Amino acid sequence: MVQWRVEVIDEAKVVLSALPADIRASFSRIAFLIETHGLERMREPHVKHLRGPLWEMRLKGKDGIARAAYVTATGRRVIVVHVFVKKTQRTPRREIELALKRAEEIG
Repeated sequence: MVQWRVEVIDEAKVVLSALPADIRASFSRIAFLIETHGLERMREPHVKHLRGPLWEMRLKGKDGIARAAYVTATGRRVIVVHVFVKKTQRTPRREIELALKRAEEIG
């Protein structure tokens, strides 16, 4: 069986690296689960569908919550296209639009 691979585009890496350590650890844990158990076995509270091809990893820490928006690509790849801190109950439309735009750019 081909393993899943989690990749992060540069723009998302910048934001991810600036997040508090416990939220970065949450990202690492979810990425590890995807790579070891497969994306098809992931469910809430770890991942959730947003819109169209876009899904989110749900990152939590004592300092707050963040989201890592991703799409899947050929070769069993998960590509994180956008990371943002979540401040409201609903995911802001501009965050989804930005993630969709980046997803289109990677193809």
